[in-house]
Amino acid sequence: LLPYQRDEKLSRPWAIPGTPGLEHRIGGLEKQDITGNVSYDPDNHQHMINVRQGKVDKIAEYIPEQKLDSGPAKGKVLVLGWGSTYGSIKSAVAELHMQGHTSVSHVHLRYIRPFPRNLGEILKNFDKVLVPEINNGQLVKIIRDKYFIDAIPHNKVMGIPITKSELVEKIKTLL
Repeated sequence: LLPYQRDEKLSRPWAIPGTPGLEHRIGGLEKQDITGNVSYDPDNHQHMINVRQGKVDKIAEYIPEQKLDSGPAKGKVLVLGWGSTYGSIKSAVAELHMQGHTSVSHVHLRYIRPFPRNLGEILKNFDKVLVPEINNGQLVKIIRDKYFIDAIPHNKVMGIPITKSELVEKIKTLL
C-alpha cells in the first residue's frame, strides 16, 4: 500500500482498518510523499503542505458556482453575507428594492474554503461590496486579501443580530 499515492482529485486511498498487509502509520508527524513513512525532511514538508493546499483548492471544481440571491448581476452595491446574516440582508435588500434602489444585490456564501470559482467575477461587477458580519470582520479580510477589492465591513459583536433597519441605513450611505 502506498498510502500517500494521490489520484486526480489529490485524494489518497483508504485501507479498511485491520486489513492484513495494508497497515500504515497514522498520527500527527509529517509523512513522506507516496510511501507514508515518517519524514523530517524540510523539502518534503513543504511539498506536502503544497499538496494539501492543492487538494483544498481543487474542491472548488466540485462545488456549485455562486449565484446571486437577489438583485442585478451588476450594480452599485453588493451585500455579501454568510451564515446567520442571511435574513437581515435578504430583507434589507428587498426593502431597498421596494424603495426604488434597484442597483443593490445580495450574495450569500455557502462555501468559504475554498470560495466558489466564480465569486471574484461577481464581486468585480459592483462599485462597492458591503460585508455584514457578527464578528470582527473575518470574511471581509479574506475577501480583501484574495480578490484585491476594498470590501467594506459592517461588524457587530454585541451578542445581538444585525437588524434589517441598520443594514438599510448603511447601504443607503453607500449609494
